[in-house]
Amino acid sequence: MTLDRRDLLVRTGLLVGAGALAAAGCRSDEEATTTAAAAGLDTWEGVRASFELDRSRAQLASFLLAAHPRPVRDAIAEHRVRLDADTAVYLHDASERLEADVLQAAAGYLGVAPEEIAVTGSTTMGLGLLYATLRLDAGEEILTSEHDFYSTHEALRLRAEATGASIRRVRLYDEPGSAALGDIVQRVRDAVTPSTRAVALTWVHSSTGVKLPVREIADELSERDAELGKRKTLLAVDAVHGFGVEPEALPDLGCDFLVSGCHKWLFGPRGTGIVWGRADAWPEVAPTIPSFTDGESFGAWIAGAEPSGSTSAAAFTPGGYHAFEHRWALAAAFRFRHEVGRERAAERTRALATRLKQGLREVPGAVVRTPFDEGLSAGLVCCEVASMAPEELVDRLLSDHGVVASVTPYATRYLRFGPSIVNSQEDVDRAVAGVAELAR
Repeated sequence: MTLDRRDLLVRTGLLVGAGALAAAGCRSDEEATTTAAAAGLDTWEGVRASFELDRSRAQLASFLLAAHPRPVRDAIAEHRVRLDADTAVYLHDASERLEADVLQAAAGYLGVAPEEIAVTGSTTMGLGLLYATLRLDAGEEILTSEHDFYSTHEALRLRAEATGASIRRVRLYDEPGSAALGDIVQRVRDAVTPSTRAVALTWVHSSTGVKLPVREIADELSERDAELGKRKTLLAVDAVHGFGVEPEALPDLGCDFLVSGCHKWLFGPRGTGIVWGRADAWPEVAPTIPSFTDGESFGAWIAGAEPSGSTSAAAFTPGGYHAFEHRWALAAAFRFRHEVGRERAAERTRALATRLKQGLREVPGAVVRTPFDEGLSAGLVCCEVASMAPEELVDRLLSDHGVVASVTPYATRYLRFGPSIVNSQEDVDRAVAGVAELAR
């Protein structure tokens, strides 16, 4: 017995009159997701005008938590009004269509099938769900790196604590500024043993700005598996600082799972994220939170039967009631970024990051820690100034120069910037001038 989303809502007590929503005169989701700003998106000034960020400041830390562009703000407002006005009717009559719309918009932007995408609330949630249930046989291990963020390390630690799973870390580079593609790939290859079941890595390191060559690592893992005569080593990637920056379609990366929040470089609704998995990789994990989008599991419960036990992206998607006005506005975020253009946004972000690195390199006393090679870097730029702690630099840049920056939340702390599509060249130059004055 399989139930669709509408059936699930009926079963959970939200049975309302069919057609009531249409009678209320609700606009379609596509109408709710305004395209009023699209006409101006052919210029970067037009793109920046879609955001309500304080333009008196150089906003170079927008990657921490997204500001919403106009189409996303409008979609959130539209869904909120409908939910506030006629909650049960809107939820019942529109949710199935809106959930599907999110998956279709995401799939179109990312170049994958909608049924391969699970919707979550954040990168951390996705990583926790993924690593908690990755299927390991006795004696198998998960390999990660020393450079990964707390969320990956802690998710793996909790997995080891609960199950006794073996977790091992590898160092991929010694100095981030001089990281080399071939060396990174070789270090991953050398660390893989016959017992390695999965490799858990981060696409762009928030500690240094180093971008890993995911495609090359995936290819090397395949060769290593063949050499060892072992089954496929799964590659899972925390993509949060590459997602919305890098232009590759997900299948081109070569990984098996990709996890990201949508409220950073994509500038999607706050409190949204995805887990993407190859169709043949989803059976390698198991659901943790009961799903409301997986009709097979709910149908089996209604019928008093056991579910099949197979995992799909729908089954992996956490159920319950969410901040639906944000969740459903995710479709508008993907459409907005499609209007801006993936390749165009990537080129713009890289150009601004390169300009920033070049400017900082000329500042006496400043050391850029992020590689200059665009093949090994994305939008994040990390540096340090010998004469001042990064925390003080962030405070002084804001108070004295109106530049918003951040500090890397690691044992080794750097000053960190994230130029993106919301920024101008003037923002970048302002940051360089501020660092130069403070470094004297």
